[in-house]
Amino acid sequence: MSTTQPIRDTELLHEFKDFYLEKERNIRNYTLCILGLNTALRITDILELRWGDFYDFDRDCFLEHLAVTEKKTGKSNTIALNHAVVETLTTYRNQLSTAPTEDTCLFPSRKGTNHPLSRSQAFRVIKKAAEAVGLDHNVSCHSLRKTFGYHAWRQGTPPALLMNIYNHSSYQITKRYLGIEQDDRDNVFKSISL
Repeated sequence: MSTTQPIRDTELLHEFKDFYLEKERNIRNYTLCILGLNTALRITDILELRWGDFYDFDRDCFLEHLAVTEKKTGKSNTIALNHAVVETLTTYRNQLSTAPTEDTCLFPSRKGTNHPLSRSQAFRVIKKAAEAVGLDHNVSCHSLRKTFGYHAWRQGTPPALLMNIYNHSSYQITKRYLGIEQDDRDNVFKSISL
């Protein structure tokens, strides 16, 4: 069995992100991808999100942070909402046919009233975009979480901070998440000229 991988190539990552925005014109699926890439949350936590987790309906504005209790670990996590997330959520909210309430599912299923998208359907959403842009390695919902860490690491975020962001109990788990490959190691050796 192969391990889920992050999306390392930045050009393919942009194509992947834009697939549902430009090709499919599906803002819900686009928002799912953007949230997964920018929050480092597990898909089970993302699918349970409600509009009230992001939006202050009394003040009529987006919140600065998302507060989540992770389903798998039971640990609390506070995530700053970056510009990409807020911009995407604004577009998504503006395109909804009915105004959401605090309890409205962020990613509703077409089945039933106010039920979240299933994990298997979210997997199909991610897999379709990955295949459409030619990602030939194992991409799944968890790839979004790993992609966040890989690119944060490449931009200089210390692995210990990523371990804290992920709420991992060991550094070994975080190292696996980063998906460091030989070409990453080669670049370190090539960049050092002592």
